[in-house]
Amino acid sequence: MKDKHVMDPLTIDSSGRLSVPGYAVRQLGQQQLELTSYSSRHLLFTVPGEEEVVVLSGSIGEITVADLLSFCNMFRKTGVLSVTAECGRRDLYFQNGEVVFAGSTCRREALEEILLELGKLDAQTLEKVRGIGSGTRSVGKMLVESKAVAAKDLWLATRHQVESIVYGLLAVVSGNFHFSPEDPERDGIVRLSMSTQNLIMEGLRRVDERELFMRRIPSLEAHVILTGREVEDLSGGEKKIVDLVLDGRRVVRELIRASGVGEFDGLRILYQLCERGVVQVDESPEVELDGALGDILAIGNRVLALLFKAISAAKPDFLHEVTRFLRSLPQPYSFLFGDTEVRSNGSVDGGHIIANLEGLEEGDKEKLLAEGLCELIYMECQAARRELGADKAAELVQAGQDVSDTLMNRAGR
Repeated sequence: MKDKHVMDPLTIDSSGRLSVPGYAVRQLGQQQLELTSYSSRHLLFTVPGEEEVVVLSGSIGEITVADLLSFCNMFRKTGVLSVTAECGRRDLYFQNGEVVFAGSTCRREALEEILLELGKLDAQTLEKVRGIGSGTRSVGKMLVESKAVAAKDLWLATRHQVESIVYGLLAVVSGNFHFSPEDPERDGIVRLSMSTQNLIMEGLRRVDERELFMRRIPSLEAHVILTGREVEDLSGGEKKIVDLVLDGRRVVRELIRASGVGEFDGLRILYQLCERGVVQVDESPEVELDGALGDILAIGNRVLALLFKAISAAKPDFLHEVTRFLRSLPQPYSFLFGDTEVRSNGSVDGGHIIANLEGLEEGDKEKLLAEGLCELIYMECQAARRELGADKAAELVQAGQDVSDTLMNRAGR
Protein backbone atom coordinates (compact mmCIF):
# COMPACT_ATOMS: atom_id res chain seq x y z
CA MET A 1 0.00 0.00 0.00
CA LYS A 2 1.24 3.47 -0.86
CA ASP A 3 2.33 5.64 2.06
CA LYS A 4 -0.43 8.26 2.31
CA HIS A 5 2.14 10.95 3.15
CA VAL A 6 4.11 10.50 -0.08
CA MET A 7 3.40 13.00 -2.83
CA ASP A 8 1.64 11.82 -5.97
CA PRO A 9 4.05 10.49 -8.67
CA LEU A 10 4.46 12.74 -11.72
CA THR A 11 5.49 11.78 -15.25
CA ILE A 12 7.17 14.05 -17.78
CA ASP A 13 5.40 13.53 -21.11
CA SER A 14 7.05 13.44 -24.54
CA SER A 15 6.68 17.23 -24.82
CA GLY A 16 8.47 17.81 -21.51
CA ARG A 17 5.28 18.77 -19.64
CA LEU A 18 4.37 17.94 -16.05
CA SER A 19 0.81 17.66 -14.74
CA VAL A 20 0.95 19.20 -11.26
CA PRO A 21 -1.53 17.90 -8.60
CA GLY A 22 -4.34 20.23 -7.59
CA TYR A 23 -3.13 20.69 -4.01
CA ALA A 24 0.21 22.02 -5.31
CA VAL A 25 -1.49 24.29 -7.85
CA ARG A 26 -3.58 25.85 -5.06
CA GLN A 27 -0.37 26.73 -3.22
CA LEU A 28 1.48 28.14 -6.25
CA GLY A 29 -1.34 29.81 -8.15
CA GLN A 30 -0.28 31.29 -11.51
CA GLN A 31 3.25 32.24 -10.44
CA GLN A 32 6.19 31.91 -12.82
CA LEU A 33 8.72 29.22 -11.84
CA GLU A 34 12.39 28.74 -12.59
CA LEU A 35 14.44 25.54 -12.44
CA THR A 36 16.82 25.99 -9.50
CA SER A 37 18.39 22.54 -9.22
CA TYR A 38 18.21 19.23 -11.06
CA SER A 39 19.87 15.86 -11.52
CA SER A 40 18.88 12.46 -12.84
CA ARG A 41 17.03 11.96 -9.52
CA HIS A 42 15.35 15.29 -8.79
CA LEU A 43 13.92 18.62 -9.98
CA LEU A 44 13.64 21.78 -7.86
CA PHE A 45 11.52 24.68 -9.12
CA THR A 46 11.29 27.99 -7.23
CA VAL A 47 9.53 31.33 -7.66
CA PRO A 48 12.09 33.85 -9.02
CA GLY A 49 12.66 37.22 -7.37
CA GLU A 50 11.10 36.25 -4.04
CA GLU A 51 12.64 37.28 -0.72
CA GLU A 52 11.85 33.79 0.56
CA VAL A 53 14.52 31.82 -1.33
CA VAL A 54 14.48 28.03 -0.91
CA VAL A 55 18.04 26.79 -0.29
CA LEU A 56 17.29 23.34 1.13
CA SER A 57 14.47 20.99 0.20
CA GLY A 58 13.69 17.30 0.46
CA SER A 59 11.57 14.50 1.91
CA ILE A 60 11.20 13.36 5.50
CA GLY A 61 12.29 9.75 5.83
CA GLU A 62 15.98 8.98 5.84
CA ILE A 63 16.36 12.57 7.05
CA THR A 64 14.25 13.00 10.20
CA VAL A 65 12.79 16.18 11.64
CA ALA A 66 15.20 15.82 14.58
CA ASP A 67 18.08 15.78 12.08
CA LEU A 68 16.82 19.00 10.48
CA LEU A 69 16.42 20.77 13.82
CA SER A 70 19.89 19.66 14.91
CA PHE A 71 21.34 20.91 11.61
CA CYS A 72 19.76 24.35 12.04
CA ASN A 73 20.97 24.50 15.63
CA MET A 74 24.51 23.23 15.00
CA PHE A 75 25.17 25.64 12.14
CA ARG A 76 23.32 28.54 13.83
CA LYS A 77 20.91 29.02 10.96
CA THR A 78 18.53 31.97 10.73
CA GLY A 79 15.41 31.43 8.65
CA VAL A 80 12.24 29.39 8.36
CA LEU A 81 12.02 25.59 8.19
CA SER A 82 8.68 24.49 6.69
CA VAL A 83 7.46 20.90 6.94
CA THR A 84 4.33 19.67 5.16
CA ALA A 85 2.77 16.36 6.22
CA GLU A 86 -0.72 14.86 6.48
CA CYS A 87 -1.81 17.24 9.23
CA GLY A 88 -0.83 20.33 7.22
CA ARG A 89 2.09 22.74 7.14
CA ARG A 90 4.22 23.75 10.12
CA ASP A 91 6.77 26.59 10.04
CA LEU A 92 9.65 26.87 12.54
CA TYR A 93 11.40 30.25 12.80
CA PHE A 94 15.09 30.15 13.76
CA GLN A 95 17.42 32.93 14.93
CA ASN A 96 21.07 31.85 15.13
CA GLY A 97 20.02 28.23 15.49
CA GLU A 98 17.43 28.69 18.24
CA VAL A 99 13.67 28.37 17.75
CA VAL A 100 12.02 31.76 18.31
CA PHE A 101 8.51 31.08 16.97
CA ALA A 102 6.37 28.53 15.13
CA GLY A 103 3.19 28.49 13.07
CA SER A 104 0.89 25.70 11.95
CA THR A 105 -2.12 25.06 9.72
CA CYS A 106 -2.99 21.97 11.79
CA ARG A 107 -6.31 22.59 13.50
CA ARG A 108 -5.35 21.17 16.87
CA GLU A 109 -2.29 23.45 17.00
CA ALA A 110 -4.18 26.70 16.35
CA LEU A 111 -3.75 29.25 19.16
CA GLU A 112 -7.45 29.22 20.01
CA GLU A 113 -7.39 25.41 20.25
CA ILE A 114 -4.43 25.62 22.64
CA LEU A 115 -6.33 28.13 24.79
CA LEU A 116 -9.31 25.76 24.81
CA GLU A 117 -7.08 22.81 25.71
CA LEU A 118 -5.57 24.75 28.62
CA GLY A 119 -9.00 25.77 29.91
CA LYS A 120 -8.38 29.49 29.23
CA LEU A 121 -11.19 29.80 26.67
CA ASP A 122 -14.69 28.27 26.49
CA ALA A 123 -16.15 26.63 23.39
CA GLN A 124 -18.89 29.22 22.89
CA THR A 125 -16.41 32.11 22.81
CA LEU A 126 -14.15 30.08 20.53
CA GLU A 127 -16.93 29.63 17.97
CA LYS A 128 -17.60 33.38 17.96
CA VAL A 129 -13.91 34.05 17.34
CA ARG A 130 -13.84 31.56 14.47
CA GLY A 131 -16.70 33.40 12.86
CA ILE A 132 -14.87 36.74 12.82
CA GLY A 133 -11.25 35.54 12.66
CA SER A 134 -10.61 36.12 8.98
CA GLY A 135 -9.93 39.87 9.18
CA THR A 136 -6.62 41.66 9.48
CA ARG A 137 -6.42 41.36 13.26
CA SER A 138 -4.98 38.19 14.78
CA VAL A 139 -7.18 35.87 16.82
CA GLY A 140 -5.02 36.50 19.89
CA LYS A 141 -5.39 40.27 19.62
CA MET A 142 -9.17 39.99 19.26
CA LEU A 143 -9.39 37.72 22.30
CA VAL A 144 -7.38 40.11 24.47
CA GLU A 145 -9.23 43.21 23.23
CA SER A 146 -12.59 41.57 23.96
CA LYS A 147 -11.28 40.55 27.42
CA ALA A 148 -12.06 36.91 26.64
CA VAL A 149 -8.45 36.02 27.48
CA ALA A 150 -5.91 37.76 29.72
CA ALA A 151 -2.70 38.98 28.06
CA LYS A 152 -0.65 36.79 30.42
CA ASP A 153 -2.64 33.68 29.47
CA LEU A 154 -2.23 34.51 25.78
CA TRP A 155 1.55 34.74 26.19
CA LEU A 156 1.70 31.40 28.02
CA ALA A 157 -0.56 29.80 25.41
CA THR A 158 1.65 31.12 22.60
CA ARG A 159 4.70 29.49 24.17
CA HIS A 160 2.73 26.28 24.71
CA GLN A 161 1.62 26.45 21.06
CA VAL A 162 5.21 26.68 19.80
CA GLU A 163 6.23 23.73 21.98
CA SER A 164 3.25 21.70 20.74
CA ILE A 165 4.14 22.42 17.11
CA VAL A 166 7.75 21.30 17.62
CA TYR A 167 6.70 18.17 19.52
CA GLY A 168 4.14 17.37 16.82
CA LEU A 169 6.81 17.78 14.14
CA LEU A 170 9.14 15.33 15.86
CA ALA A 171 6.46 12.64 15.48
CA VAL A 172 6.30 13.15 11.69
CA VAL A 173 7.84 10.22 9.81
CA SER A 174 7.04 11.22 6.23
CA GLY A 175 6.33 14.42 4.35
CA ASN A 176 8.43 17.12 2.71
CA PHE A 177 10.41 20.14 3.89
CA HIS A 178 12.18 23.28 2.73
CA PHE A 179 14.36 25.89 4.42
CA SER A 180 14.50 29.59 3.51
CA PRO A 181 17.17 31.91 5.02
CA GLU A 182 15.04 34.91 5.91
CA ASP A 183 14.79 37.29 8.85
CA PRO A 184 12.08 36.05 11.28
CA GLU A 185 11.40 39.66 12.28
CA ARG A 186 10.04 40.29 8.76
CA ASP A 187 6.76 38.51 9.51
CA GLY A 188 6.11 40.47 12.71
CA ILE A 189 6.19 37.37 14.90
CA VAL A 190 6.08 37.23 18.69
CA ARG A 191 9.70 36.38 19.40
CA LEU A 192 10.28 33.78 22.12
CA SER A 193 13.50 32.55 23.70
CA MET A 194 13.66 28.75 23.45
CA SER A 195 16.44 26.16 23.38
CA THR A 196 16.34 24.03 20.24
CA GLN A 197 18.30 21.20 21.87
CA ASN A 198 15.95 21.12 24.88
CA LEU A 199 12.94 21.07 22.56
CA ILE A 200 14.42 18.14 20.61
CA MET A 201 15.15 16.07 23.74
CA GLU A 202 11.79 16.80 25.37
CA GLY A 203 9.94 16.22 22.11
CA LEU A 204 11.54 12.83 21.45
CA ARG A 205 10.75 11.79 25.04
CA ARG A 206 7.11 12.78 24.54
CA VAL A 207 6.87 10.89 21.25
CA ASP A 208 7.99 7.69 23.00
CA GLU A 209 5.73 8.21 26.03
CA ARG A 210 2.68 9.14 23.97
CA GLU A 211 3.08 5.91 22.02
CA LEU A 212 2.98 4.09 25.37
CA PHE A 213 -0.11 6.01 26.54
CA MET A 214 -2.03 5.29 23.33
CA ARG A 215 -1.67 1.55 23.86
CA ARG A 216 -4.21 1.95 26.68
CA ILE A 217 -6.12 4.90 25.23
CA PRO A 218 -7.23 4.00 21.67
CA SER A 219 -8.20 7.55 20.63
CA LEU A 220 -9.15 10.98 21.94
CA GLU A 221 -12.77 10.10 21.14
CA ALA A 222 -12.71 7.00 23.37
CA HIS A 223 -14.97 6.82 26.42
CA VAL A 224 -13.70 6.76 30.02
CA ILE A 225 -15.54 4.59 32.56
CA LEU A 226 -14.95 4.36 36.32
CA THR A 227 -14.31 0.78 37.43
CA GLY A 228 -15.55 1.33 40.99
CA ARG A 229 -12.16 0.59 42.50
CA GLU A 230 -11.30 3.08 45.24
CA VAL A 231 -7.73 4.32 45.61
CA GLU A 232 -6.85 6.70 48.43
CA ASP A 233 -3.54 8.21 47.33
CA LEU A 234 -4.65 9.87 44.09
CA SER A 235 -2.60 12.85 42.94
CA GLY A 236 -4.25 16.22 42.40
CA GLY A 237 -4.39 15.68 38.64
CA GLU A 238 -5.78 12.16 38.99
CA LYS A 239 -8.48 13.30 41.42
CA LYS A 240 -9.47 16.11 39.05
CA ILE A 241 -9.95 13.66 36.17
CA VAL A 242 -11.97 11.27 38.35
CA ASP A 243 -14.19 14.13 39.55
CA LEU A 244 -14.82 15.19 35.94
CA VAL A 245 -15.87 11.64 35.03
CA LEU A 246 -18.24 11.64 38.03
CA ASP A 247 -19.69 14.93 36.76
CA GLY A 248 -20.69 13.22 33.52
CA ARG A 249 -17.76 13.85 31.20
CA ARG A 250 -16.84 10.64 29.43
CA VAL A 251 -14.90 11.38 26.24
CA VAL A 252 -11.09 11.59 26.53
CA ARG A 253 -10.88 14.85 24.55
CA GLU A 254 -13.54 16.52 26.74
CA LEU A 255 -11.87 15.36 29.94
CA ILE A 256 -8.51 16.77 28.91
CA ARG A 257 -9.99 20.11 27.88
CA ALA A 258 -12.00 20.43 31.09
CA SER A 259 -8.96 19.55 33.22
CA GLY A 260 -6.87 22.34 31.68
CA VAL A 261 -3.63 20.35 32.00
CA GLY A 262 -2.90 20.04 28.27
CA GLU A 263 -3.15 17.01 26.00
CA PHE A 264 0.13 15.26 26.87
CA ASP A 265 -0.26 15.57 30.65
CA GLY A 266 -3.94 14.64 30.38
CA LEU A 267 -3.06 11.44 28.53
CA ARG A 268 -0.35 10.68 31.08
CA ILE A 269 -2.81 11.04 33.97
CA LEU A 270 -5.42 8.88 32.24
CA TYR A 271 -2.78 6.25 31.53
CA GLN A 272 -1.79 6.22 35.21
CA LEU A 273 -5.44 5.83 36.24
CA CYS A 274 -5.81 2.93 33.80
CA GLU A 275 -2.68 1.27 35.18
CA ARG A 276 -4.03 1.59 38.71
CA GLY A 277 -7.39 0.13 37.71
CA VAL A 278 -9.38 3.25 38.60
CA VAL A 279 -10.75 3.77 35.07
CA GLN A 280 -10.96 1.88 31.82
CA VAL A 281 -11.01 3.41 28.36
CA ASP A 282 -13.13 1.90 25.60
CA GLU A 283 -13.26 2.80 21.90
CA SER A 284 -16.33 4.95 21.27
CA PRO A 285 -19.03 3.59 18.96
CA GLU A 286 -19.42 5.14 15.52
CA VAL A 287 -21.59 8.24 15.83
CA GLU A 288 -24.35 8.98 13.36
CA LEU A 289 -25.93 12.42 13.11
CA ASP A 290 -29.71 12.59 13.35
CA GLY A 291 -32.32 15.22 12.52
CA ALA A 292 -31.58 17.92 9.94
CA LEU A 293 -27.80 17.50 10.33
CA GLY A 294 -28.12 13.77 9.75
CA ASP A 295 -30.17 14.33 6.60
CA ILE A 296 -27.63 16.83 5.21
CA LEU A 297 -24.70 14.49 5.91
CA ALA A 298 -26.49 11.45 4.47
CA ILE A 299 -27.39 13.30 1.25
CA GLY A 300 -23.85 14.61 0.85
CA ASN A 301 -22.25 11.26 1.64
CA ARG A 302 -24.29 9.44 -1.01
CA VAL A 303 -22.97 11.57 -3.85
CA LEU A 304 -19.45 11.63 -2.35
CA ALA A 305 -19.42 7.82 -2.35
CA LEU A 306 -20.67 7.81 -5.96
CA LEU A 307 -17.98 10.25 -7.10
CA PHE A 308 -15.27 8.49 -5.11
CA LYS A 309 -16.04 5.06 -6.57
CA ALA A 310 -15.77 6.34 -10.14
CA ILE A 311 -12.65 8.47 -9.60
CA SER A 312 -10.72 5.95 -7.50
CA ALA A 313 -11.17 3.35 -10.26
CA ALA A 314 -9.05 5.64 -12.46
CA LYS A 315 -6.87 7.00 -9.64
CA PRO A 316 -6.36 4.35 -6.92
CA ASP A 317 -4.77 6.80 -4.44
CA PHE A 318 -7.63 9.34 -4.68
CA LEU A 319 -8.33 8.89 -0.94
CA HIS A 320 -4.95 10.50 -0.30
CA GLU A 321 -5.89 13.51 -2.46
CA VAL A 322 -9.24 13.95 -0.67
CA THR A 323 -7.53 13.84 2.73
CA ARG A 324 -5.01 16.46 1.59
CA PHE A 325 -7.83 18.66 0.34
CA LEU A 326 -9.68 18.55 3.67
CA ARG A 327 -6.49 19.42 5.56
CA SER A 328 -5.82 22.41 3.28
CA LEU A 329 -9.26 24.03 3.53
CA PRO A 330 -9.42 27.54 5.04
CA GLN A 331 -11.57 28.57 7.98
CA PRO A 332 -14.32 27.84 8.83
CA TYR A 333 -14.21 24.58 6.84
CA SER A 334 -10.89 23.52 8.37
CA PHE A 335 -12.61 23.55 11.77
CA LEU A 336 -15.70 21.74 10.47
CA PHE A 337 -13.61 18.87 9.08
CA GLY A 338 -10.85 19.01 11.72
CA ASP A 339 -9.72 15.44 12.59
CA THR A 340 -12.54 14.03 10.41
CA GLU A 341 -11.66 10.76 8.69
CA VAL A 342 -12.61 9.95 5.10
CA ARG A 343 -14.01 6.41 5.00
CA SER A 344 -12.79 3.83 2.50
CA ASN A 345 -15.91 4.43 0.36
CA GLY A 346 -15.27 8.20 0.19
CA SER A 347 -17.93 9.29 2.70
CA VAL A 348 -17.03 11.38 5.76
CA ASP A 349 -17.46 10.26 9.36
CA GLY A 350 -19.93 12.31 11.41
CA GLY A 351 -18.32 11.69 14.81
CA HIS A 352 -15.76 14.50 14.76
CA ILE A 353 -18.16 16.78 12.92
CA ILE A 354 -20.52 16.69 15.93
CA ALA A 355 -17.74 17.84 18.25
CA ASN A 356 -16.53 20.49 15.82
CA LEU A 357 -20.02 21.99 15.46
CA GLU A 358 -20.50 22.18 19.22
CA GLY A 359 -21.38 25.69 20.40
CA LEU A 360 -23.04 26.88 17.18
CA GLU A 361 -26.75 27.61 16.81
CA GLU A 362 -28.67 24.82 15.05
CA GLY A 363 -29.24 26.89 11.90
CA ASP A 364 -25.57 27.82 11.75
CA LYS A 365 -24.58 24.17 12.16
CA GLU A 366 -26.73 23.15 9.19
CA LYS A 367 -25.44 25.99 7.02
CA LEU A 368 -21.76 25.31 7.79
CA LEU A 369 -22.12 21.55 7.25
CA ALA A 370 -23.92 22.07 3.93
CA GLU A 371 -21.35 24.60 2.70
CA GLY A 372 -18.45 22.36 3.74
CA LEU A 373 -19.89 19.33 1.94
CA CYS A 374 -20.49 21.47 -1.16
CA GLU A 375 -16.79 22.46 -1.15
CA LEU A 376 -15.79 18.80 -1.06
CA ILE A 377 -18.32 17.82 -3.74
CA TYR A 378 -17.08 20.61 -6.02
CA MET A 379 -13.47 19.45 -5.60
CA GLU A 380 -14.44 15.86 -6.49
CA CYS A 381 -16.44 17.03 -9.52
CA GLN A 382 -13.32 18.81 -10.76
CA ALA A 383 -11.29 15.67 -10.11
CA ALA A 384 -13.85 13.62 -12.07
CA ARG A 385 -13.42 15.88 -15.10
CA ARG A 386 -9.65 15.61 -14.79
CA GLU A 387 -9.42 11.84 -14.33
CA LEU A 388 -12.37 10.64 -16.44
CA GLY A 389 -12.65 13.31 -19.10
CA ALA A 390 -15.49 15.80 -19.55
CA ASP A 391 -17.83 13.42 -21.42
CA LYS A 392 -17.57 10.47 -19.03
CA ALA A 393 -17.76 12.75 -16.00
CA ALA A 394 -20.77 14.78 -17.20
CA GLU A 395 -23.42 12.67 -15.45
CA LEU A 396 -21.45 12.54 -12.20
CA VAL A 397 -20.81 16.29 -12.24
CA GLN A 398 -24.51 16.98 -12.81
CA ALA A 399 -25.38 14.74 -9.86
CA GLY A 400 -22.90 16.65 -7.72
CA GLN A 401 -24.36 20.00 -8.74
CA ASP A 402 -27.92 18.81 -8.06
CA VAL A 403 -26.99 17.53 -4.60
CA SER A 404 -25.16 20.77 -3.79
CA ASP A 405 -28.33 22.73 -4.61
CA THR A 406 -30.35 20.35 -2.44
CA LEU A 407 -27.94 20.72 0.48
CA MET A 408 -28.03 24.52 0.41
CA ASN A 409 -31.84 24.49 0.18
CA ARG A 410 -32.00 22.14 3.18
CA ALA A 411 -29.78 24.53 5.12
CA GLY A 412 -32.06 27.45 4.25
CA ARG A 413 -29.80 29.28 1.82
